[in-house]
Amino acid sequence: MANPIEKIKEEKPGLAVRAELDELARLGWEAVSKGDLERLKWIGWFFRKKTPGRWMVRLRVPGGILTTSQIRVVAGILAAFSDVQQCDITTRQNIELRGLCLEDSPEIQRRLEAVGLSTVQSGMDNVRNVVGSPVAGLDPHELIDVRPLVQQIQDAITAGGEGSFEFSNLPRKFNISITGDRENSAHAEINDIGFLPACREGQLGFNVLVGGVLNSQRATPALPLDCFVLPDQVVPLCLAILRVYSDYGPREARTRARMIYLIEDWGIEKFRAEVEAAAGFLLTPAASEEFIDFARRDHIGVWPQKQPGFFFVGLHVPIGRLYAPQLAELARLAEQYGEQEVRLTVEQSLLIPHVRAEQLESLLAEPLLQVFSPEPDPLLRGLVSCTGAQFCNLAIIETKERALKLAHVLASELELPRPVRIHWSGCPNSCGQPQIGDIGLIGTRTKVGGQSVDAVHILMGGRVGADARLGEVVQENVPCDELASVLKGLLIEHFGAEERYPPALAS
Repeated sequence: MANPIEKIKEEKPGLAVRAELDELARLGWEAVSKGDLERLKWIGWFFRKKTPGRWMVRLRVPGGILTTSQIRVVAGILAAFSDVQQCDITTRQNIELRGLCLEDSPEIQRRLEAVGLSTVQSGMDNVRNVVGSPVAGLDPHELIDVRPLVQQIQDAITAGGEGSFEFSNLPRKFNISITGDRENSAHAEINDIGFLPACREGQLGFNVLVGGVLNSQRATPALPLDCFVLPDQVVPLCLAILRVYSDYGPREARTRARMIYLIEDWGIEKFRAEVEAAAGFLLTPAASEEFIDFARRDHIGVWPQKQPGFFFVGLHVPIGRLYAPQLAELARLAEQYGEQEVRLTVEQSLLIPHVRAEQLESLLAEPLLQVFSPEPDPLLRGLVSCTGAQFCNLAIIETKERALKLAHVLASELELPRPVRIHWSGCPNSCGQPQIGDIGLIGTRTKVGGQSVDAVHILMGGRVGADARLGEVVQENVPCDELASVLKGLLIEHFGAEERYPPALAS
């Protein structure tokens, strides 16, 4: 088989390195074989060519829900073991820790597991972090609280956090989204399986989408499976789809190994029939009554909960990056003003839930909220960025700091009537999800005066929520040095931006 990753998996299962981690840590990273460098991704440890000896560690945070005890442990790990003391919130409601050493991995894993955090199956050919509504159980308008279902899916695919050999040898990575709210807050259309709330014959459940993908090869929204499931059928259906994909999905070339290729090779009718056979129960046709009928929110700001007298406070985290002292302070705030819980969003921001009305004023006056604002500028509010070239060897350009700097420049020059979601991805792999932004930017290189320079392709037209759709490329090879003026023009022309200091007045 030409696929080198499949050969690595045939030689030894990816999860096998979990039992070997202590020995690998003792030997040191330079002694780790190329095969084991790949297998370590199965347990969340990612060797970074950009920072040899300093690794990225990816957690699993189902539905983006963290306790303050977990946050304090993450802060402590970064303070004790990371040379940069930072972590990033991802577009899957997850956390990636940066600057860690493999030699410290046994102690780091011990600390994480002591508070119920896992890194198992967070990379490579596994089901990635399961995403759900960040306001599940809080939203006054939600139809189904999906928190138990998110955890049940997580437990089923990871064998309760111990690692599932059955579901850790998929042809390629796999994404699952489930939401019970009315605004599609977890981006069902870009997941391999997406569950959206629906009602059939008076029973609440979910309609199912399959095959959504964003990567360097293609951007394809998920397709309707013509299937309605009740809540207690969600996990069995997930496992049936995973088994069909694992058994029949293409493995010859990783560029054609996502589940959408199996669906297209077979056709949706055959795929549905095979899933039905694997599930062992008849699949009910999709419900005609769906409930994605609310405008999509980013959950930033102060919002009332379904619990009378309580609010959740959504905080914008610039480019999704937090440092150890900020994490520790965040834990303190969630303990003092909330109920020892923090939620992460797919927009790389966070929420403090369960804040009493009489405590809002004090919370909003806390110094940390000057950094993580509940009222950010419209151009900062919707800013999303992948890791970029600072830490990722796949990235063609640096993204995070560039995105933040450019947003500040544009915000100083323009006033906007509403937030504009600008999504950055440092390469075509689309980790920053540029296809769903109002404006999407994909890193590339172009020639200016015979010199190769950082550039981007610009996408527009992406939408999220009830009328979700993917954006399309409108300009190619725009040098990053020219991007401020180009984006300024687009914001004025398409989004109602106005110059703060019109040229006539400025002169």
